[in-house]
Amino acid sequence: MSKAKQKGTAAESALVKFLLGQGFPGAERRALTGSNDQGDITGIPSLCMEVKNHATYKIPAWLKETEIERKNAKADFGILVVKPNGVGMTPDKVGQWWGIMPMAMMMDLLRDAGYGDPR
Repeated sequence: MSKAKQKGTAAESALVKFLLGQGFPGAERRALTGSNDQGDITGIPSLCMEVKNHATYKIPAWLKETEIERKNAKADFGILVVKPNGVGMTPDKVGQWWGIMPMAMMMDLLRDAGYGDPR
């Protein structure tokens, strides 16, 4: 396994451990699906998560990738999860990672959660 793949796998595993501890018992790493990639983390209904652990950030490109994967997964929401440089992978540190999504999608998520006017 390449060093880059090892970094990605470690970040995905750390996120799953964090999610399990936060009350999401179905969270798990998704098996690779080739050209029909559906994100890295599954097991949370309506949600697709793409995880990145890189030295340099390519947020716009990664958001485009997350949106393609969200559509492939037929999920309502896609979240790009980025491990910031210098932040560890223990559950207390994973809570400091960044969850990024387009504002319009975030508004739908918040409305579905009962905030603001219903959609």
